[in-house]
Amino acid sequence: MIKLLQLLNEVKESIEDFASTRLKGAEKIADTTQEAGGLSLLTYKHYKVKLPYYKKAAAGKLDKEAAKKEFEKTLKSISLNMTQNEFQTEMGRLEVLGELLIQNKND
Repeated sequence: MIKLLQLLNEVKESIEDFASTRLKGAEKIADTTQEAGGLSLLTYKHYKVKLPYYKKAAAGKLDKEAAKKEFEKTLKSISLNMTQNEFQTEMGRLEVLGELLIQNKND
């Protein structure tokens, strides 16, 4: 039983590795959608906002308590009164914070 638990712990991805992998994907999507222009810029806004959060977490500098507070503040700020750009930006922020907090909870 102990060997199985050790194996599971070794397989589990660290928050830094998780964030680094997600950062690469988000950078690619942000670059591609920025180049495409037009309505793709909404997707660009959604992914661009994620980049600094992933970079911070990949560097091992995620402040879990500050991230929780920002997640709650962002969640409360989302409304139907927003522009499409504002909505995509805030949804991207909510998503990245949620992903990192959930992954950090599992670390």
